[in-house]
Amino acid sequence: MAHYHAPAPDILAALLNDIGIPTTAGRTAAIRQHVLEMAAPVVAEARSYHRVTTAKLASEA
Repeated sequence: MAHYHAPAPDILAALLNDIGIPTTAGRTAAIRQHVLEMAAPVVAEARSYHRVTTAKLASEA
């Protein structure tokens, strides 16, 4: 049986953008929701974002 490997996020985003589906707004909304639900440093570590970025998003929420 063949194994399925999902495409990397950047490749998937490029494919979606190519067919006219913007991904930036959705990604931004998701990260903002995460920092509302848990500590910004935890989100930064879990999602590979810079701590300053998640702290800024948390302060804007």
